[in-house]
Amino acid sequence: MPQVNKTYNRAVAITKSDTVNFDGSTYSANPDTKAITAEAIYCGGAGVVVAVFPDGSTANFTVTAGQTLPLTTIRVNSTSTTASLMVALYEV
Repeated sequence: MPQVNKTYNRAVAITKSDTVNFDGSTYSANPDTKAITAEAIYCGGAGVVVAVFPDGSTANFTVTAGQTLPLTTIRVNSTSTTASLMVALYEV
């Protein structure tokens, strides 16, 4: 079950991309290549978020302005993502 009211101590603006992960790497099917994952995505503007998970799978989420998605992700795809002002949140 996701933790309620979790706090984060690092935030990085998300640049949507179909190939480049949050940490600047690109997805690889090689299990030894691990991208740095965000623990949540804050969405300042409403729309659709196409989240990419560490295993390379994707899912579409419809969000409202100000919503935080408690997802462990490596990237937000540019294609089909319409939400804006997104921030990757980390607890480091």
